[in-house]
Amino acid sequence: MIEINLFEVLIVVLSVFMIASAVIAVWFKDLLASVISLAAMSLVLSLYFYILHAPDVAIAEAGVGAALTTAILIITIRATYRMEGEK
Repeated sequence: MIEINLFEVLIVVLSVFMIASAVIAVWFKDLLASVISLAAMSLVLSLYFYILHAPDVAIAEAGVGAALTTAILIITIRATYRMEGEK
């Protein structure tokens, strides 16, 4: 009989979501959408660290990876201009 462990299912789902979010961030042409996708990946990674009993690393990842890095990248993107229309 196959026994399904909820912890293992959660780890697999989080891993798939994290990999998908990283691939989507590379796939998007829009920089803002890529940054938001990377922020989602960072939040999933912090949840992953918390599940693996590393709450200090999870807090640091959520604070620096998801919040601070995302804010810096969005401010940088807003300070630049788009060149898609120019040829």
